[in-house]
Amino acid sequence: MLELLNSRLKSLWDNTVLVCRMIKIEHSIFALPFAYMGLFLASDGWPELTPFLLLTVAMVAVRSFAMAFNRLVDINIDSENPRTRSRQLVTGELSAMFTFWFIVVCAAIFIVACYNMNELCHELSYFALAWSAFYSLTKRFTMLCHFVLGSVLGLAPLAGWLCVDPQFTLPAILFFFGVLFWVAGFDILYATQDRKFDRGRELFSIPACLGIEKALTISTFCHINTGIFFLLAGIAAGLGWIYFTTTAIVAAILVYEHQVISADDMSRVNMAFFALNGVISVLLFVGTLLAL
Repeated sequence: MLELLNSRLKSLWDNTVLVCRMIKIEHSIFALPFAYMGLFLASDGWPELTPFLLLTVAMVAVRSFAMAFNRLVDINIDSENPRTRSRQLVTGELSAMFTFWFIVVCAAIFIVACYNMNELCHELSYFALAWSAFYSLTKRFTMLCHFVLGSVLGLAPLAGWLCVDPQFTLPAILFFFGVLFWVAGFDILYATQDRKFDRGRELFSIPACLGIEKALTISTFCHINTGIFFLLAGIAAGLGWIYFTTTAIVAAILVYEHQVISADDMSRVNMAFFALNGVISVLLFVGTLLAL
């Protein structure tokens, strides 16, 4: 009996590790701090424990839903791309049926969490799920897919705000656009790795459709907009010098990000994507927290 229990616990642990690898749980650092920013700003300080926990559960659930959906609908594409052939659904480490039910469970958890926030969050939860899933289809017909992804993550500060204050406010909307352009900018950079494959597979991305140099220019334009919207959001929220100092540091990081990448040398794309952008979200959250 004990041996059977240990075997099942090991199997459960192995599947949990595989799921975390599939949804890239470490990438939660991109959106979660922005959700907390919205929550803390709407609460005008430290929020109560219940909305904090509900928001955390909702954000983890919807992100897991979106990533698993992406992996499921892209399984054929991933199996052809040398960069993605080691993904768990392609290798068979996770089955399509398991992933389908994982998606269903994540969607249900997200809806229940939003239901317990307030009526508006519950009503918008279905749209959030649909929009998160829609992103995975966009690269099949439009190179604006990067901006759709940006809008998905841009919902994070809005979600945090609506969790405790169910109304659309100017600071939350400005943060939405700041995150939208931030994500679109670095996703364009990330997509340069697959430009040749995307072009051959007739998939749409800005690097595949327009080339690296134009892609880098558009990414730079996006990050200029990021700095402007984060600045305007801080002004609208009445934040002080600590936040604006943080925003200036973020702007400097974005400038550096574009300095380490060029059309002639894309070798440091992953460093720019993971390390630098992970710092940005946490830094802005800390700056916001200290400014309250």
